[in-house]
Amino acid sequence: MKSRQTGFTLVEIAIVLVIIGLLLGGVLKGQELINSAKVKNLANDFRTIPIYIYGYQDRFRALPGDDANVVAHLGSTAISAPTGVTLGNGVIDGAWDSDESTESYLFWQHVRLAGFAPGSTDTADKAAYIPRNAEGGKIGVTGTSNVPLKDLKGNNLRGTYFICSEGISGRFAKQLDLLMDDGNTATGSMMTSRDNKNAVATDQVLDGTPYLVCMGV
Repeated sequence: MKSRQTGFTLVEIAIVLVIIGLLLGGVLKGQELINSAKVKNLANDFRTIPIYIYGYQDRFRALPGDDANVVAHLGSTAISAPTGVTLGNGVIDGAWDSDESTESYLFWQHVRLAGFAPGSTDTADKAAYIPRNAEGGKIGVTGTSNVPLKDLKGNNLRGTYFICSEGISGRFAKQLDLLMDDGNTATGSMMTSRDNKNAVATDQVLDGTPYLVCMGV
């Protein structure tokens, strides 16, 4: 008797390879869509925060966090910055990532009580109160007295106030700068930093490494 050798034909192998190619293409496209959505969400943070500020200024003639008449404007649950801080001077005092009762920390309570932003108004519940970006990093705002970053020449990031977002992957930081600024992560109105002090040039930003991104407005 003759033995018959079994196996896949070239047509069957070709079909399997096509299916694998389609599956891989779908996975890669899906990942691309997820990454694109993340970049849009990250960019949206930088775009909407100025809207909160302008809306609050238009309604109350004051800056959120720096409002000397915040209780009259928003009710008894609103908190003013502690003694020693100059309220109503047009500056959002406090570091962008402050977790104490500074003007920068109270900024979020004021814009939320005013109905401009969603989120908790309970400043004691930090887990729910502190806003987070699409990658889980903290988002914050500060004024001219707390310029967060310097460019490669040692010049301060310019702006009346600054929006910062931490824990952003390098690949997203570069895409953000292309989308919202000049495409150079060490110059312009948006900068990227590894040490939270000095900007990093685009060609030194590593895709998988988390960075701080700040924008001056």
